[in-house]
Amino acid sequence: MNRSSFYSAQAGRMIDAPRKTRARFAIGDIVRHKAHDFRGVIFDIDPVFANSEEWYESIPEESRPKREQPFYHLLAENEESSYIAYVSQQNLLGDGDSGPIDHPSLPQLFDDYEGGRYRLRAGLTH
Repeated sequence: MNRSSFYSAQAGRMIDAPRKTRARFAIGDIVRHKAHDFRGVIFDIDPVFANSEEWYESIPEESRPKREQPFYHLLAENEESSYIAYVSQQNLLGDGDSGPIDHPSLPQLFDDYEGGRYRLRAGLTH
């Protein structure tokens, strides 16, 4: 399998990843965590785990996700607050039918909410 590397500022190092991965969700999609009560909109995707080892080791071993899967950066919210979350693909479900997200950082990254997802601001696309 072809592999490539990218720099992760969160991990503070180069990350080795397969050249092709299958992300189930896309930037702008609204998702819900399977086990914890929060929803979010995806604003970035890592092809494999690309956070710090400290972060990874803080997850209880019995529920620690596999590294070799996409991980998503979310503008997340629950009943009490809005925050940034980093979640493995195996822990997410699509949730676009439940309406928009009310995160204060949304206007910085996204334009309209339409069809159960957000459209990335034009100046932020590749």
